[in-house]
Amino acid sequence: MPLRGTGHGKLVGDEAPYFKSLAELDQWASLPHEKLMAVLEYQARPQFAESLNRRGKLLVCHDYKGGYTESPSGLCYTFNFWPLCDTFVYFSHHRVTVPPSGWINAAHRQGVKMLGTIIFEGSGEADCLQLIVGCPKAGTGPPLHTDSIPMSRHYASVLAELARQRGFDGYLLNFECPLRGGLEQARALAGWILLLRSELVIKVGTHAQVIWYDSVVFNGQVRWQDRLNNLNLPFFLSSDAFFTNYTWPPSFPALTAQYFMSLDPVLISDATKGPTISSVKSLQSIFTGVDVWGRGSHGGGGFGCYKALTHIDPQSLGLSVALFGQAWTWESEQDKPGWNWDQWWEYERKLWIGPADPQEVVPVPDAPRRPGEPECPHDAFEPVSAFFVHATPPDPAQLVFYTSFSPGVGRSWFVEGVNVLQTKDGWADVDKQSALGDLVWPRPSVTWENNDCPDPLPSASSMLDMSDAWNGGNSLKVSISCAGSTADDAFFRCIWLPVQSLNVTSLMSYDVNIVYKTVACEGTDLDLGLFVKPLMLGGGDLSEISVGASTQSDLKNGWTRQVLSFSLSPSTANASIAVGLIIGFVAEDPSWPLDFSVSLGQLAVYPSSPTAHVLKGIPGILWAKFQSTKPLAPPSTSLSGLLTWDIASSFPRLTLGAISSPEDPNPAWILDDTKERFPSFLYFNIYVNPQRLSGSVAGAAAAIFIGTTGLDGRANRLYVDSAMLPKNVMDGRGLRFYVQGVSDKGDVLPWEMCAYVDYMFELGGR
Repeated sequence: MPLRGTGHGKLVGDEAPYFKSLAELDQWASLPHEKLMAVLEYQARPQFAESLNRRGKLLVCHDYKGGYTESPSGLCYTFNFWPLCDTFVYFSHHRVTVPPSGWINAAHRQGVKMLGTIIFEGSGEADCLQLIVGCPKAGTGPPLHTDSIPMSRHYASVLAELARQRGFDGYLLNFECPLRGGLEQARALAGWILLLRSELVIKVGTHAQVIWYDSVVFNGQVRWQDRLNNLNLPFFLSSDAFFTNYTWPPSFPALTAQYFMSLDPVLISDATKGPTISSVKSLQSIFTGVDVWGRGSHGGGGFGCYKALTHIDPQSLGLSVALFGQAWTWESEQDKPGWNWDQWWEYERKLWIGPADPQEVVPVPDAPRRPGEPECPHDAFEPVSAFFVHATPPDPAQLVFYTSFSPGVGRSWFVEGVNVLQTKDGWADVDKQSALGDLVWPRPSVTWENNDCPDPLPSASSMLDMSDAWNGGNSLKVSISCAGSTADDAFFRCIWLPVQSLNVTSLMSYDVNIVYKTVACEGTDLDLGLFVKPLMLGGGDLSEISVGASTQSDLKNGWTRQVLSFSLSPSTANASIAVGLIIGFVAEDPSWPLDFSVSLGQLAVYPSSPTAHVLKGIPGILWAKFQSTKPLAPPSTSLSGLLTWDIASSFPRLTLGAISSPEDPNPAWILDDTKERFPSFLYFNIYVNPQRLSGSVAGAAAAIFIGTTGLDGRANRLYVDSAMLPKNVMDGRGLRFYVQGVSDKGDVLPWEMCAYVDYMFELGGR
């Protein structure tokens, strides 16, 4: 949520972002809470070939300075490698950690599950028991006495309801205090985990996940095992997955795999049990812990993490990985002199995908060894991405694919190519984060469009450009350099620049919409064409794709839009595709080298609109309302309050011809009955104009941008903090607030389809 101003209050963010105790959680549960409707529902990614599905997965556990550090008026750490990740845990040391709504949206947009954390450590023993037995009501009689610890559904239900209301997908269970009740409490806890999973399936969905961290063992003692074995097996069987501790020696991943393979199949498969809450277990269900901070982790953490990943071997052995504390790249460097966001970005990409220069040698410090531990030789550094399958986002038929190539931070804010906000220290809003173009960043892969071209391929690089954008805070600038050529046909050459991979289904048509800007050196003309090609993943034949002709339109400030439709052949169930640009370039003198750049502003892929005779609604903002939190008492000029609105869809004016006969089988109109029939929005831009003392108000085009939605997960509302309002707008008799929607396809509503509301000051004493 880029916001004008600094020093914003807590009301601009999520409500009750975490709970320090079960008592706080009960207090929350005692009040009604509406589901956060601006949080995206989880959509599973398309399934890969079976050979790929057997590979280990990646869980990222985000432990950064206690969590909840993002600021709408400053740059900060954001995670941008979602295609490698299957599950993301938002971690802190509060009793119940709730993932921020923006992080949930960023994960769900890429098909990643987002989990909260339930943690008991230090003095948490009493709460740990209460979690199982529930919360007794005041005035009740004596409790039930049994030979074992009774289990209550109370907290299982409350925690599942919290996940449903906030929109996340389950919990990591981190029990690091001993259980006073020993063996009996441990058994009751394992039973309570089944209750929690049952409640999550009911309230969140079958995709919900509960993961047990390797800490407490069967007798209630805290004894980290660093692997799966008989001591922690009961908790693994009650959960969906298992997260091992980090201090394992190199032999433990193989031992874990051997132990798992020795288990009775009845324990780990529900095929023979009939209806059951137990989930099917596989080697992928075991996430072997790796601490990026080191702290006893094999390889010493940091750029030595690859040594631990080599032993876990997710691609061959099949175990999964839990990477803990990945924000080490920011937190370990941020206090060094001269450090800035750009330096972090290079450091971060080096850990995850390798250095920008493939020839650069990444130094890896020697890791400390335990007494008596033999030397464990390893090859040269490998990035995290080398160990995991790259996954495509959800099918655009299920969730519109949209990207403005945003890392979730920026220094400015653009609306249709116009800079409406320039900040001093930048902004952060993970809700605005989107795919970076997996085929074009970090290293574009260009090919000649005609494969028989003998010339060397042009060199290409890509970078985030925060100085220019179409919508949002940046564009992705692709720079291409081509050597001169003396070939007879060198005056016109053509390359294919793939941008984004997707998985799509047959029996439907998709639209692709891209916005870009070009700059070419003198004497060079460019001709760009949007296109879709099949992409081979994991072997198999290339799919047949029917691609329509693209249409082009010129936009503001040098930007261009192209749109086309495509579909798979009916014989293809689903396929991986690449969306990209065919770039032709003409040189006055082809013997000279040339350079040009393409700035990618946004890309959207979505189901095609119904045929022309089907009426589709036009999105708009129906009304807006502003209610101040307290009256503006003179001489104060500090105003804050809640801005709300509603969205609507309206049909174009109907021109109805005469009905020739009551027997005519053609209806008077046909309405769009797809799920696209009602508008959906990415976010809303909010503006303000002063009401002058004369009573006049400037037009909407002159309004001052004050912020966007996205920090609190609530639909159709923005808390207007006083810090967002420039002082000069408070000099008149009131304010006019404007609400401007940006659709899920990246279209900014024209002003005539937006809404405004006037708020008048009490002028007495001013």
